[in-house]
Amino acid sequence: MNVKNEEQFLSIRELTAGGMFATLIAVGAFIKITLPTAPVPMHFTLQWFFVLLAGLMLNKRLAGTCLGVYLLAGLVGMPIFAGGGGPSYLLRPTFGYLLGFAAASYIMAWICEWFRTPGFKRLLLISVCGLLVYYSVGMAYYYAVCRFLIFQEVTWRILLVNGFLLTVWADFILCVLAAETAVKLRGAVRYYIEK
Repeated sequence: MNVKNEEQFLSIRELTAGGMFATLIAVGAFIKITLPTAPVPMHFTLQWFFVLLAGLMLNKRLAGTCLGVYLLAGLVGMPIFAGGGGPSYLLRPTFGYLLGFAAASYIMAWICEWFRTPGFKRLLLISVCGLLVYYSVGMAYYYAVCRFLIFQEVTWRILLVNGFLLTVWADFILCVLAAETAVKLRGAVRYYIEK
């Protein structure tokens, strides 16, 4: 009975690591380049780099919790998203990319748990899987909000160019950098968490 209760809660080490990654993701939102795309400006930020690290170095439960806390903190009003914060952010087409962060981080961590010590190539492949999840969720949400909530005309062609092609190359570079960083730090982070 006691063991079951211990498994349901995060340890102090897990809370510390999760809080650190949530903070890094929030800080990454302020390191940005704004792209003047229509109908809504897009932001290229360093958030994705820290989301990648969370997915590659944390376990799936902690990665999901970390991103969940980040999203909730932003939605209750903390200005930690690239364009601010608050519940109205749900009506922004770009909020889907933040949901994509959470889905990608969880899926990457889940895939990483299949491998004891994944090398650079495997971590890069996992990062690219996360990239595809991130963009898929983001683009679907963007399209749905534009078409059905704010009644802004958007075609899949415009979405493909503005919501994918303009930033995916830079996000792929972040995948490479995150995979290289995770190769060097993953063991130490996992040891700290599981110790």
